[in-house]
Amino acid sequence: MSIETLKRKWGTGTAAVLLAGALVFSPAACGGETSGGAQGDSGGGSREDAAEGTPSSGGRPEKTTVSTEETTVAKAPSGEAAELAEAKVNSKEIQSMLPADGKRPDPARPLPEDPPEGIVVYPATTNKLTEGTIDYDRSPPTNGEHDPLWQNCGAYEKPVKDRHAVHSMDHGVVWITHQPGLPAAQVEKLRSYGDEEYIIVSPYPGQDAPVVATSWRVQLGLDGADDPRLREFVDGFRKSEIAPLSGNRCTLGVGNPKR
Repeated sequence: MSIETLKRKWGTGTAAVLLAGALVFSPAACGGETSGGAQGDSGGGSREDAAEGTPSSGGRPEKTTVSTEETTVAKAPSGEAAELAEAKVNSKEIQSMLPADGKRPDPARPLPEDPPEGIVVYPATTNKLTEGTIDYDRSPPTNGEHDPLWQNCGAYEKPVKDRHAVHSMDHGVVWITHQPGLPAAQVEKLRSYGDEEYIIVSPYPGQDAPVVATSWRVQLGLDGADDPRLREFVDGFRKSEIAPLSGNRCTLGVGNPKR
């Protein structure tokens, strides 16, 4: 409606009043600028503007911080560790014999997740008892058929029979063998292991490495008694869970260790 029409209909004074009221109320109804200078929000900037990082009433863009989290991917075991992880007691291996003292076996221990470098893991075969001749695949042997009697734990000055030592390893023993010509100081250091539980130490004529550590199905050749991997092997494979009769101890068998 034009100003002239208002004048004719309402008169000059009334038309002026109506026109002034329209001018006052039109900005608020359209969402125009308020007294704070922002559109449609007296708080100084819309939520949409803040979220998108557009300039607020202060004239500077708000910083958007993006947090990132590092994702660690577990590496699958490889090499010797992978072979060891797959090692299990064979269904042909007897697991139901009690220790000679009639008491409960000592608890078996899980295999090490990070075994010493250089170990060789051999397949499971049998732990059958026999009094007949036994031909082992390697020297020192790691597992297989063995004598009904086991070797008592401790350190020996002379070689022990394979068939008795293998039976001890069936019980979770670690057998440490050394070349007969190993220097006396190193032999004495090896013999100190004989003071610990589940350990046999003895010379072994004809073995390739100066020192060899053997547990049921696992073997490690070493250059000498000072190799730190020997301690790792003993601590990691004593009472190994893959020895079928692990925890059956090594007393009341054969042999008289010197210490």
